[in-house]
Amino acid sequence: MCGLVGVVGKSDVAVCLYDTLTVLQHRGQDAAGIATSDGGKLNLRKDNGLVKDVFRTRHMERLAGKMGIGHVRYPTAGSSSPALAQPFYVNSPYGLSLAHNGNLTNSAELSRDLFKEDLRHINTDSDSEVLLNVFAHELQMLAKMQPSAEDVFTAVRGVHRRCRGGYAALVMLGGYGIVGFRDRNGIRPLVFGKRERSGFTEYMLASESVALDSQGFQIVRDVAPGEAVYIDVKGQIHTRVCAGPAEYTPCIFEHVYFARPDSLMDGISVYKARLRMGEKLADKVKRLRPEHDIDVVIPIPDTSRTSALELANRLGVKYREGFVKNRYIGRTFIMPGQSQRKKSVRQKLNAIELEFRGKNVLLVDDSIVRGTTCKQIIQMARDAGAKKVYFASAAPAVRYPNVYGIDMPSASELIAHGRTDQEVETLIGADWLIFQDLSDLIAASSEGNPEITKFECSVFDGKYITGDVDAKYLKKLEDSRNDAAKKVSKVSKASKKNSDKVLKAVGGKG
Repeated sequence: MCGLVGVVGKSDVAVCLYDTLTVLQHRGQDAAGIATSDGGKLNLRKDNGLVKDVFRTRHMERLAGKMGIGHVRYPTAGSSSPALAQPFYVNSPYGLSLAHNGNLTNSAELSRDLFKEDLRHINTDSDSEVLLNVFAHELQMLAKMQPSAEDVFTAVRGVHRRCRGGYAALVMLGGYGIVGFRDRNGIRPLVFGKRERSGFTEYMLASESVALDSQGFQIVRDVAPGEAVYIDVKGQIHTRVCAGPAEYTPCIFEHVYFARPDSLMDGISVYKARLRMGEKLADKVKRLRPEHDIDVVIPIPDTSRTSALELANRLGVKYREGFVKNRYIGRTFIMPGQSQRKKSVRQKLNAIELEFRGKNVLLVDDSIVRGTTCKQIIQMARDAGAKKVYFASAAPAVRYPNVYGIDMPSASELIAHGRTDQEVETLIGADWLIFQDLSDLIAASSEGNPEITKFECSVFDGKYITGDVDAKYLKKLEDSRNDAAKKVSKVSKASKKNSDKVLKAVGGKG
């Protein structure tokens, strides 16, 4: 999962892009980058790290230009090489830069085609680089000295024709404009807005509406599935649906975990959706245990707070903040490697003993993925003196990997995969475990926009809506995503790095 922003403005946009990326930092903490176009000249800065660490004053001074794109990244396959930081760039045609959120399910096939048929070299194993080169090839085939809006839309049509999966992307054409487009199912989010500056209409495209809010842009609307929005360097906007009709199925895990609560996604308030998740979870608690003995509801900060508060209100029990969070530790869901995730939980949270001692506590989290985090938190509650520890998940059991841009671990590492709720309850050490029903989760989101009746829910039900994901694909995905594979990859990279140092020391090319 990544965060995107693109701006076409009246004056230099670097500071606007920087400020917006800090607002989208929750979507990726592995790497950050900004590319600007200054009269056709590309200025680029990207590296591993948080936004505040990647960009210094000297970098910002070099990022001149009245249009640009930015990206925050977390690795969808465990890799965090600086070479994979975005935006990516290709010089032909026109000089193209891309920022991408999502995952192509036919990336390997496209890589072969790009090399054998399009004569384009792919330098990394990133599907984002594949996507950029597909767009570049489709645009170059038109052989135009200057691209028109229709040329850009023709290239996007080519992308949709060749690429499968879930993706939202921004492509900057050096000196010409920025185009944003979204996959034909609308799995990955993209929204655009505008603001007036001295008679010039500035436009922003971003992953979440909160990015627009933070910079004073008025939301126009979400980019429709299969649609492209092109803003040229003169500030003129052009829109076109570039892919055939498909069922509108945005990713529901955005509402559960990834998106900020103050965002609107596809017309749905994330905050209100999470309130309704809490309501429906409370109704299930009352239905299963009308005579429950819960003394207090405590959220696992931060994402579950909204659901936990509404759950407590509906149950008529106390809501308390029982954990203090260290603000300087990243989101454990997206940390690479099981040992690092385990270590970070104790660094991230500390229990307030007075809220636990002698009480029957209902802990609420947004979801349960590997189960190791909640197991440690349950033990922390017991160590703080809780009499009984119940655990509620605002989402259903995560039983299947995600293939559309979320780094869900391999199926074998998902605690609920192939297990009953009772077996998971035993493994995490809870006195009672309750999961949200999938129908209730869907209802909690769709009530915010009745026009959207289906969501991409593959992590819960194993149904992959693009229709091209089979057992062979999932096996390959598992081999690349499990922690053992990531450890081997890390060792291999370290070995290569040391080898390069040796070569340089003895005068080799490295």
